[in-house]
Amino acid sequence: MKAPTINSAHLPRIAISIGDPAGIGAEITLKALADSELRAMAQWIIVGDHGALEAACAGYREHLHPHVHVLRSGVLAPEAVVRFGELSAEYGAAAAEYVRRATLMCLAGEADAMVTAPLNKEAVTLSGMSFTGHTEFIAELCNATESRMLLASDKLATVHVSTHIALQEACKLDRGRIVRTIELGADAVALMLGRPPRIGVAGLNPHAGEHNLFGRQDSEIIAPAVEEARAQGLDCSGPHPPDTIFLRGVRGEFDLIVAMYHDQGHIPMKLIDFHRTVNISLGIPIIRTSVDHGTAFDIAGKGCADPANMESAMRLAAKMAAGRMARAAAPRS
Repeated sequence: MKAPTINSAHLPRIAISIGDPAGIGAEITLKALADSELRAMAQWIIVGDHGALEAACAGYREHLHPHVHVLRSGVLAPEAVVRFGELSAEYGAAAAEYVRRATLMCLAGEADAMVTAPLNKEAVTLSGMSFTGHTEFIAELCNATESRMLLASDKLATVHVSTHIALQEACKLDRGRIVRTIELGADAVALMLGRPPRIGVAGLNPHAGEHNLFGRQDSEIIAPAVEEARAQGLDCSGPHPPDTIFLRGVRGEFDLIVAMYHDQGHIPMKLIDFHRTVNISLGIPIIRTSVDHGTAFDIAGKGCADPANMESAMRLAAKMAAGRMARAAAPRS
């Protein structure tokens, strides 16, 4: 499964999994790659099936730039006719296989980063897999045990201490997990900015506990975690009241916010910049970015999907991969 060789050795190689064939993934991928400025940022390798790509853009191969390559998975028959908007075990299995192949390319050094178009969790589950999300699936393939989710836009980035678990479980905070989340977020955002980020840590309770009036987790778990991160040299403060910390971030006080649970970070980030917020997996040995929207079955196949979020995910993957390559090439002090 060797990636194509392109005469642009200085550019990162990035694999793109096209997501559920019945969704908009193939469409937004091909639309994004029509942008010459974006296309010039990396060597792009589409991981998918001919049927899905052909359904998204008839005669797509004639429009592909010579430096964009397609690695076909063979899950769907070449002549397969995609039924847009249909929840299908076959399509779920195909989408998971695209992700698996792109991940293995990164692990084998055949790609420097990967970008994932949206898949449908229910469709993947119908195929017989136990599946809770891209992040967890990729972490398992990488044998990683401490994956995290980071959302990033041009305005702000947010990393989550926990994601796809029940809220009552998310409130059972662990100091070590918070510290590690701060570390992972700081490292990723440093690749984007080219400098150490300014980090604000959100509290769990209203007003960050209000001196223990509304709970003790903020003072007894989060505050010591922040101090431990500061002792490592990270520019980190908190816990701050969660109802104002995102406004402070947008106004420029913080580059990165550490949210305690899924919705605490997702709701404000989607309000801040829904169309260009990118999902990034942390705690794994590879770079993975993704769109922050779903398969959009309701508009799939109609040719009207907006590629803006996909373009942002691809740009960020290219930027992070280039940053990691530069870091690796820099002389050690």
